[in-house]
Amino acid sequence: MEQPLTPAEFTAALRGLRHRYWDRHPFHVRVHAGEASPEDIRRWVANRWYYQRCLAQKNAAIIANCPDPEIRRRWLERISFHDGHSGGEGGLGDWLALGAAVGLDETELLDERHVLRGTRFAVDGYLTFCRTRPWWESAAAALTELFSPEHMSDRIHAWREHYDWIKPDGMAYFEKRIPQVREDASYTLGLVVRHCVTREQQETAIAALAFKCDVLGAMLDAIDYAGQR
Repeated sequence: MEQPLTPAEFTAALRGLRHRYWDRHPFHVRVHAGEASPEDIRRWVANRWYYQRCLAQKNAAIIANCPDPEIRRRWLERISFHDGHSGGEGGLGDWLALGAAVGLDETELLDERHVLRGTRFAVDGYLTFCRTRPWWESAAAALTELFSPEHMSDRIHAWREHYDWIKPDGMAYFEKRIPQVREDASYTLGLVVRHCVTREQQETAIAALAFKCDVLGAMLDAIDYAGQR
């Protein structure tokens, strides 16, 4: 049996998946270069809504599978962040505001008429993964948050520079999420490193993060392809 990676080696292996994150997808590259149409932006926002809507369920699944009350209490904050404490609040409320800022009626997001088959398949697969795998494996999959703050900062800059038709109040989700995700990423990384102590667990965690990168990439594949038909 192979020896476990040291904490430093394990951390480096997780961070080493940075190249698989979706910021390097051709769709995002075009968006950040100012080459996206309003239809491209709206299609991304409408499809990403489906992902956003499932995040609280994903986090609830991780809690349901975790036997440690301290971890459950800490992870519960993620559900509150996305769902808010009442309707129209939290990340979901901010995403509806983003939809309005790019010209999407709230009804269009809520009834999911624009959600592509590829997006639905990828997100449903991720949710099933988190419901059926050990909690620490699902937590490792969530470590795409290691890579997202810089990407969200770049998105805000690119959208303000290239897409002045997007109403400024639509940026609220990203502005609130950046500091929160940095804190979450640090906590989750420490959690995964502490609990994945065997080589098998470590390799499973690395594979889980790779899987999550593929989920995000598959969403963009569908969104990108739909714009080329």
